[in-house]
Amino acid sequence: MTRYRYRAMASSGELLKGISDGASEAEIAASLQKRGAMVLSIAPSGRLMTLLSAEIGNGGRLSHTELTEVTRELASMLNAGQDLDRSLRLMTEDATSKRVAAVMGRVRESVRNGAALAAALQREPKSFTRLYIGLVKAGEAGGDLGNTLERLAGLLERQRSMTAAIQSAMIYPAILLVAATGSIVLLLTQVLPQFVPLFAENGVALPPSTAFLLASGNAVSSYGLYALVALALLGLLLRQALQRPAFRLAVDRLLLRLPIAGGLISEVLAARFARTLGMLLSNGVPLLAALGIVREVLDNRMAQQAVAAAAESAKTGQGMSASLQKSAIFPIRLVHLLRLGEATAQLGPLALRAADIHEERTRLALQRMVALLVPAITILMGAAVAGIVSSLLLAMLSLNDIAQ
Repeated sequence: MTRYRYRAMASSGELLKGISDGASEAEIAASLQKRGAMVLSIAPSGRLMTLLSAEIGNGGRLSHTELTEVTRELASMLNAGQDLDRSLRLMTEDATSKRVAAVMGRVRESVRNGAALAAALQREPKSFTRLYIGLVKAGEAGGDLGNTLERLAGLLERQRSMTAAIQSAMIYPAILLVAATGSIVLLLTQVLPQFVPLFAENGVALPPSTAFLLASGNAVSSYGLYALVALALLGLLLRQALQRPAFRLAVDRLLLRLPIAGGLISEVLAARFARTLGMLLSNGVPLLAALGIVREVLDNRMAQQAVAAAAESAKTGQGMSASLQKSAIFPIRLVHLLRLGEATAQLGPLALRAADIHEERTRLALQRMVALLVPAITILMGAAVAGIVSSLLLAMLSLNDIAQ
């Protein structure tokens, strides 16, 4: 008899781990399956590192890109006439990574044990969000799972495109800001101190601006590393503080009130709200359930409160557009389109139309912000360098006056 370590998923979704004696891995697997558990991994107890590597490699969550590819591939196979079990098997066998194979293998095993696809996905909460599961459940209920997954893949691609657009737009200003900061630090700590001995030999009193810059350079040289460590610690403390609802709410409120960034954040929230709501309603999800899912998708606490208030208003039959307008979180154009959708019973299509509008406005707002940031950083950098050079020239002129 050999001792084996095993990992399995119970029918309730609970992760089972333990050690069992058996003649072979197949015997342990059969014993677990008789208990209704889905086997994840089995290894001799002496091969602990092998088991740990399997956990690390196969237990992670799907990335956004992998999730999009999985969704698109499954939709294509279902629309091509393949049944769900065969589609999941092919996806598991042809997976591009061990993580995808492990996740989809567990999903397939749950489906083979009689669970609906939405229920199987629900056992993988790290990879599949409530929005994803809600749309799949609606697609299964309506008998249109293939097309639902196709639309869901489109939604994931739009989200990825918007995130990539925001990140790409901020790369150049970030690089420019780092270069500007590095140039100023180099001037203060390396260039300016080279002239100090010259002034000291001639007994020249440094002008106040030059003396201030030299003191600043000395402070940066002596305490710069400590300042970076302090900033890192401050960032960690801020991250912990953001876990507190009251502090996070105050920060989110402040972000929405910023002059330029606040408008951009509002447009991003409006696009995400409208796209998610439109997708859910178009796939047959009831309004109140859809608003509950939308609330989780938004990552701004002020917007979440506004959606919760809109759901309460819709529950009483008053509609949600008036409540959203009262919150003043979302752009008024979104509110008008949602009000029109409520009046004409076309809330889903008009929400998708609003999403198209606000996604385009987000792109334009990003372009405007970058167009403002780049010249602003350039001007500030030029002014700082000019100030340093002017202070140095002023000191040189003082030295020249003494020589004459």
